[in-house]
Amino acid sequence: MPQGFTMFDTAIGRCGIAWGEHGVTGVQLPLPTERQTRARLRLRYGDLPEGNAPSTVRDAIIGMVALMNGEARDLSYVVLDSAGVPDFNRKVYDIARGIPTGKTLTYGDIAKRLGGVELSREVGQALGQNPYPIIVPCHRVLAAGGKPGGFSANGGVVTKLKMLEIEGAYVNHTPSLFDFDPGEPRGPRTGRPS
Repeated sequence: MPQGFTMFDTAIGRCGIAWGEHGVTGVQLPLPTERQTRARLRLRYGDLPEGNAPSTVRDAIIGMVALMNGEARDLSYVVLDSAGVPDFNRKVYDIARGIPTGKTLTYGDIAKRLGGVELSREVGQALGQNPYPIIVPCHRVLAAGGKPGGFSANGGVVTKLKMLEIEGAYVNHTPSLFDFDPGEPRGPRTGRPS
């Protein structure tokens, strides 16, 4: 699969996706203008040709668009090219990809799975460097106490909260509402605590 990128529309705005011979190399969330989004993709991934996405990338786009339209979608099938991604970040992204639609974890939850809550800051930094937003759903990771925490995409926390709202995630300050059983069937929540 040759390298390239394309733009696509979602409920949160016009996004971009880049790919290479080993899978998706990055996703760009919308910037204020399409021109800026396209320029950011080229800045991050070089002077890639813009064109039609191969079928595997088209499938990823269809999944991301559906997810941002409120459909429960598991995007863990999307092949990511993680060349150059630090090992720690890759481990964080693997955990984040396992968070079902409409559910959340905290930075501390992920840190504990990686060895200890003291890694929470490093988890946040890894998520802030996530080259694959939506596919690696960093928006589903919250700060302690269920607070939104940060979000490095255009619009910051407002964009994060909008994405969580679309997915039906219930966000407030009660951490117990965010627990989930990894064996539980995936699907959107009703938006209300059970």
